[in-house]
Amino acid sequence: MNAELPYDLALPPLVRFGVGRAAEVGEVVGLLGRSAWLIGGRRSLLESAARPGIEASLEAAGIEHRVVAASEGEPTVEQVAAALAGLPAGDRGGVVIVAVGGGSAIDLAKAVAALATNVDPASATHHDLAGFVTDHLEGVGTRSIARWPLPVVALPTTAGTGAEATRNAVISCPRRRFKKSMRSPMMVPRAVILDPMVGAGCDAATTAAAGLDAITQLIESFICRFARPVPRALVLEALPRAIAALPRLLADPADRAARAAMSHAAFVSGVALTNSGLGMAHGVAAALGIECGTPHGLACALMLPVAMRVNASVAERDLATLERAIDPESAGEDDATRASAFVRRIERLCREAGVPQRLADVGLARDRLPWLAENSGGASMRGNPVELEPRRLEAILEAIL
Repeated sequence: MNAELPYDLALPPLVRFGVGRAAEVGEVVGLLGRSAWLIGGRRSLLESAARPGIEASLEAAGIEHRVVAASEGEPTVEQVAAALAGLPAGDRGGVVIVAVGGGSAIDLAKAVAALATNVDPASATHHDLAGFVTDHLEGVGTRSIARWPLPVVALPTTAGTGAEATRNAVISCPRRRFKKSMRSPMMVPRAVILDPMVGAGCDAATTAAAGLDAITQLIESFICRFARPVPRALVLEALPRAIAALPRLLADPADRAARAAMSHAAFVSGVALTNSGLGMAHGVAAALGIECGTPHGLACALMLPVAMRVNASVAERDLATLERAIDPESAGEDDATRASAFVRRIERLCREAGVPQRLADVGLARDRLPWLAENSGGASMRGNPVELEPRRLEAILEAIL
């Protein structure tokens, strides 16, 4: 890496990490405003055992609050438009959005927060709002976020996407078959509360997919062509913990140390991806989600070992560095040996987590390979160490069909 390469560093201004810190949400909201609009998922907020504690904390701080939207899977253009249309009328001064949930809920909250200050829902039809949302998505729209969003306090309930630390919200459109980002430096949450035990109710499949999503983000951000020094340093600290913790957490969901390690790693993965970039695994995963409905974390985990092998020719030293961070005893071995060992380590981890090994396992038909290759570009693929034009990518994908 060129030591003189300029870089920006985007981070949430306030981060509170630790078991039990969800109880501080009222205090944190009070630093930013006077009332709270809650956005979350059905299980992560509406039916969550954590909800009474969150509401009690807001009430104790004198924060008026209400639930204004609930996510239904990965957010779509229509869901964001519906949430905007349903926002309370009146002055929005002092309003803080509290996002409680996994990446989907946090992305919905960030999109609503960004657009709520840029449009008057009362003066637009639902159709107008859907168009307004679409016009703010990179690659399909032409507008950018012009005014500061409502401040967002993110309280993640899964350890995976790192959405609590990113400056984008991923929004899909099933009708037009795309998944794109709404992106702005102003969309980074103003505060993050990382309470590892809030997600203790996640099932094993969600824990595995989320954890492997975080691990994919840590690896891809470290080796990507836009990798920056601060995120790389954070990855070297967080990745060994995550790789050790995920199998323990899958074996024992009550392992608090493992849950804390994964929560920390997921946050770091969000910081890393938003300040560096990603690569092939995420590029294909987005298209696979549109084509087959594959959950994002599962798609990333399926593609990660493949992406690592494809990129090993130019990222061998970086892959070896990651292996040495996990196993310092291997420091004297050459880069090729260590890089191969790291790829095998990740392949074992994915198998142990029950990740599908073939694209056909998630429902991809052979005649859809060209479409998948053509639609796996975008911001994530631009960061891939090896440049992959669609024909070459199609051949790679065909080998794992």
